Amino acid sequence: MQHSDLKTVIEKIVTNKNIIPTVAVSGGIDSITLATFTSIIFKKNKINVSHAIGPAVPVEATNRVKLLAKKFNWKLSIINTQEISDPRYLANPINRCFFCKENLYTTIKLYTEGSIFSGANLDDLNDYRPGLDAAKEANVDHPFILAKFRKKNIRKLAYDIGLGQLSDLPASPCLASRVETGIKITPNLLNKIDNIERYIKEIFKNADIRCRWMTENLNIQFNDPKLEKITETQKKLIRKKANKLFSIQDSNIIFSEYKKGSAFIPRNSKVKK
Repeated sequence: MQHSDLKTVIEKIVTNKNIIPTVAVSGGIDSITLATFTSIIFKKNKINVSHAIGPAVPVEATNRVKLLAKKFNWKLSIINTQEISDPRYLANPINRCFFCKENLYTTIKLYTEGSIFSGANLDDLNDYRPGLDAAKEANVDHPFILAKFRKKNIRKLAYDIGLGQLSDLPASPCLASRVETGIKITPNLLNKIDNIERYIKEIFKNADIRCRWMTENLNIQFNDPKLEKITETQKKLIRKKANKLFSIQDSNIIFSEYKKGSAFIPRNSKVKK
């Protein structure tokens, strides 16, 4: 029933605006499921998909979007939103995501007309999401929210429409979310974070991990596999790679269990300059 509710929501938006929408696809499970489902509804037309690239976007996310675009016949636009040139974003304040999304939606509007779809869902409304404020200002539509979809509903939909193992794809917010609030964002730092995470995923296939650059340390957090499954030999390999990438000592590299949003601090103090 929920699938048909989502179809009705999408068709209503398109009917009202009389134009095929552009789906903003980050490469995560929410947005790729929305783009895939929308392309199934409008199978006689190529749907517009915009994917932003930049230092904060993991390489694997971009590769995933490119492969899916070929498979589902999307009209894919790879765009550079240039948030990395926005001093408000670089300062990494608590509302950094607002400036990221503001740049994203402004850039998409330069290349397309009509509605912009985002993959936001009901669960996102329970978090602090300044990016949703930017979406509101840009009149972005959220079909999953309108159809009352939560993350679990999206994963089921992904499986039902043939996305297979991607339905279990771990959440992976942008790389800037790994940097503690108030520590300046730089392309070099984001590249290092991407490199260490990709290295760890070579050791543990499909790992769900976060490498957080914090005031006091590099905190490597494991969700899957669980921390207790990581051997000392594997930790040693990871430390060696981190030593080389970040030029830090073993004492500044820690391993811990995954904790959602742990690089975000509402009141910023004692941060690296």
